[in-house]
Amino acid sequence: MSTSGSDPTPFNYMSGFGNDFETESLPGALPQGQNSPQKCAYGLYAEQLSGSPFTAPRGTNERSWLYRIRPSVRHTHRFTNLELPLWRSAPANHDAVLSLQQMRWSPTPLPSEPTNFIQGMRTITTAGDVMTQTGMASHVYVANTDMIDDYFFNADGEMLLVPQQGSLILFTELGKIQIAPGEIGLIPRGVTFKVAVPDGTARGYVCENYGAKLTLPDRGPIGANCLANPRDFKTPVACFEDKESACKVCIKWCGNFYNTDINHSPLDVVAWHGNYAPYKYDLATFSPVGALMFDHPDPSIFTVLTAPSDEAGTANIDFVIFPPRWLVAENTFRPPWYHRNVMSEFMGLIQGQYDAKEEGFVPGGMSLHNMMLPHGPDHSGFEKASNAALAPQKLENTLAFMFETRYPQHMTKYAAQLDTVQDDYIDCWAGLERKFDGTPDPK
Repeated sequence: MSTSGSDPTPFNYMSGFGNDFETESLPGALPQGQNSPQKCAYGLYAEQLSGSPFTAPRGTNERSWLYRIRPSVRHTHRFTNLELPLWRSAPANHDAVLSLQQMRWSPTPLPSEPTNFIQGMRTITTAGDVMTQTGMASHVYVANTDMIDDYFFNADGEMLLVPQQGSLILFTELGKIQIAPGEIGLIPRGVTFKVAVPDGTARGYVCENYGAKLTLPDRGPIGANCLANPRDFKTPVACFEDKESACKVCIKWCGNFYNTDINHSPLDVVAWHGNYAPYKYDLATFSPVGALMFDHPDPSIFTVLTAPSDEAGTANIDFVIFPPRWLVAENTFRPPWYHRNVMSEFMGLIQGQYDAKEEGFVPGGMSLHNMMLPHGPDHSGFEKASNAALAPQKLENTLAFMFETRYPQHMTKYAAQLDTVQDDYIDCWAGLERKFDGTPDPK
């Protein structure tokens, strides 16, 4: 086996979001001036991977040309069914339970038996319909074993990975990406990959996006700068695996899983160019904006990526983070206010504390606030924020995120029956008693 003879630094990255890249792991592997020459260098095969219809507008047209040892038609032989019972897809009506309640979970335990990334996927919520390519699913992954001869691709959607504990090495058809807590990685729909766990164990979150691809939000009045900047998104350099031995490819297609046996590695792309590729992003490079005088801005100002729906301004998915930042507004209740929302919110905590829930919501935990269900600061958070001295304050050692969607999120039976469910979550608001006495507060 060899892994790209000219690959001394496999974790170098080209930067930019949505740009057209070119990279080769052997000199001269990329043809010049045409995409599919009569004969490719090194005896490679030319193959196009399309992430959009051929006729999509130029700004949304996504494709990459791959120059590989074997065409991928050699990677999919006869299929057999595969059972991954804890990975569910929408609509999971037969598996869903009542989700009309505020829910919160403690961290999902790490496995004691050997479990790779795919085996360790546990679905918490589903929304929309995988068959019509709308909506999403939110998952937790736990893993303690590398995928060595096992490979995977998801035909149902792209996968946004949010590590919480332990790093992951994503070896994809287009190269390697390593992500750690505080970073995210995205695997486009249909791209084959395998996952290694270099720290021995790993846990994190996955947003499986069935709909339009995640992209940068329009900044509107914010203007040209801040939030996530395109140059900070990194795509991998070409890196291939030349291995001829018994391998297995797992495919997710229309909500079901299938296996196919092959006698070589499918990660055999020697060179590629295009704009359909995996990428990583360091959340520390997100530049938040906020109020400078009074009032609390909407959480949309913390949107890193958005997947649009057919309704303008209403997202199939928003990926939102709550990073370290300064709070400086005067005469203003500073945590997120109490609210009801047409969007459904799945939230996780990567590190530290979340300012509106300082107790109970811990790193590795998660919560679900479905559409139109009220939520907001717990009792202690309300009292602290109402009486705090309004001096400049910096929130540090904190990183929370939210998968937000226009569709109701249906909780799976697995999620509802977890031992980590916090049955007393709703009690965090029990102390919010009547304060109204008919007289104005003194100024």
